[in-house]
Amino acid sequence: MASPSFPEPPASITPTTLEQCDAYAQRLSERKAAWVQVSIPKRIEYLQDVIRGMNEVAPAMVADGCRKKGIPSDSPLTGEEWLAAVTTTVRNARLFVEALEANGQPALPGVVTRPDGQVVVKVFPTNIQDKLMFTGHSAEVWLEPGKSATQGRIYREPKGEGAVGLVLGAGNVASIAPMDVLYKLFVEDEVCILKMNPVNEHAGPHIEKAFKALVDDGFLAVVYGGVEVGKHLTTHDCIDTLHVTGSDRTYDAIVWGPDPVEAARRKEADEPVNTRPFTAELGCVTPVLVVPGPWSESDLEYQAKSVAGMVTQNGSFNCNAAKVVILARGWDKRDAFLAQLRKALRDAPPRKAYYPGAQQRYDGFISNYPQAEVLGQTGEEIVPWTFIPDVKAEAGEYALTNEAFCGVLAHVDLDCSTPGEFLRQAVDFANDECWGTLSCMVAIHPKTEKAHAAEFDTAIAELRYGGIAVNCWAGLIYGLVNTTWGAFPGHTPKDIRSGTGVVHNSFLLDHPQKSVVRAPFRIAPPPVWFSDHKNLSGLGKKLVEMESEPGWGKLVGVALAAFKG
Repeated sequence: MASPSFPEPPASITPTTLEQCDAYAQRLSERKAAWVQVSIPKRIEYLQDVIRGMNEVAPAMVADGCRKKGIPSDSPLTGEEWLAAVTTTVRNARLFVEALEANGQPALPGVVTRPDGQVVVKVFPTNIQDKLMFTGHSAEVWLEPGKSATQGRIYREPKGEGAVGLVLGAGNVASIAPMDVLYKLFVEDEVCILKMNPVNEHAGPHIEKAFKALVDDGFLAVVYGGVEVGKHLTTHDCIDTLHVTGSDRTYDAIVWGPDPVEAARRKEADEPVNTRPFTAELGCVTPVLVVPGPWSESDLEYQAKSVAGMVTQNGSFNCNAAKVVILARGWDKRDAFLAQLRKALRDAPPRKAYYPGAQQRYDGFISNYPQAEVLGQTGEEIVPWTFIPDVKAEAGEYALTNEAFCGVLAHVDLDCSTPGEFLRQAVDFANDECWGTLSCMVAIHPKTEKAHAAEFDTAIAELRYGGIAVNCWAGLIYGLVNTTWGAFPGHTPKDIRSGTGVVHNSFLLDHPQKSVVRAPFRIAPPPVWFSDHKNLSGLGKKLVEMESEPGWGKLVGVALAAFKG
């Protein structure tokens, strides 16, 4: 019997006309000075409206997202949309409420100065409920060298005339666009036009409804359409700043022009066609560093499932999806781990390849690697989970310089066997040969971490990634919101790679360099990115309730739902 599907989707959304775009931009320009004068109590009221609104639209928003992604209505995978579309947006708004209640300078859980003088801010857990819900987890934001732990710049400096920011929304995860809007409004103090990505434009009306108070008061507008609408707005006289979550190619086309030959000439001459301040989150060939250690059979199975889940979550259409697993060739558990990893990918349910271009990108990898192993199921609209063993650890290798954005995982061996050797080599390899600096993951056994504490600390310090997840998926860095999300600082418009600037950052830290999240080597119940989680939908709904209004009773509900997984 076929799995039940969601009701038929609403009629397709009518693109916004250029004349309507002009009217929205003009109105926002007229309202930008008013926004910077809005009081903190009123801003809190807007955020509370967003939380209530997201709860109201959640069922329909989830249904539309699942329909687009081919997820049956009775599948536990519907929980991905509850988590990635709703929970994170609600959590973001709630944490910004707490930040504003502290006048833009929320109390920091802890501040540490490292021996080299770099300041590290502990941002999670913040209370007993955090500790109980995420037992053994912690998170910190490392600041740029030479900077101190200052917060909430916009609440300390004199107010100006404001700005109109254009957010070009991502098409893969429905919370990215509204969370980027929240950052523009409540951290960067800008009114905002959100252009929905055509891939997930179905989320736009739900966002408009949830953010209705801000829309009605002229501080936010949501528009729809393709390249023509985007091009019109990125060059509009009323637009002061830009933000995009997407591809470096999109960024380059906006800054240097759409023609590749002319864009190359302009880069060489340093003649951008668009000089507006531009923040961007642009993806990564995300590495997973598997540190050799005394892993048991159950450890191998658990960590293999974890890495496989980092690949398969959301059909692998994530900028932080695992793309290269890095191992020590001399590790005595290497072959056993790879066998478990293959099994985990083979067991993962197939997913619809809903994101445009997936098949073409997949074909590019298959044509470059004849040794590729198709492990997942095949079928119409499915790009199968595919493992590429023994990729050369060489500069310029295709799998290391091209983001697949589909269900492909490459494997690289380094010529070493001990944890210390591996950490030194793997950090250099990840920094220098894997394209991008958005996020990476590290799996390390607690005995290994203890025995090589200094070397591991050095490795974390030297990894040039905006997010580092230890024994967990970097999606947790995105979802916590206490942390920052964005590329490692230093990219320039001529070589933008994973982008520039951050979002989320609920402690409003002024000079973040990177966020580090640490989790236990193994946790129970299973993490939410495991593809065989049996109650992901129930857990997602309970987490929305918890994030909307935390309480001990709701925490019990979350725990019960999690253990049913």
